[in-house]
Amino acid sequence: MTDREKLTEDTSKDIQRLEMKEKAPATWVGIAFYGGTVGLLFVVPIVAGAYLGRWLDSLFTGYSVRWTVSLIVLGIVLGAYNALRFMKEKS
Repeated sequence: MTDREKLTEDTSKDIQRLEMKEKAPATWVGIAFYGGTVGLLFVVPIVAGAYLGRWLDSLFTGYSVRWTVSLIVLGIVLGAYNALRFMKEKS
């Protein structure tokens, strides 16, 4: 067997192995990591908006929760966009 034939055989085995792995069902660990990543992508902008809004509300008198609510809503929108974009990339 020449080097070229061995390389072709090894490459075809690798391709078959990768195709079988793509068809295999996801493991519990993979699902947990995927769900955790999507959750963090959604929650972090919301929490950041809440903290930033609370801080801005403490700087200005008379604006009790205006910044907090506005930035939480913005965080929800950004979090949903991040999560949807991540899920579209992975599917």
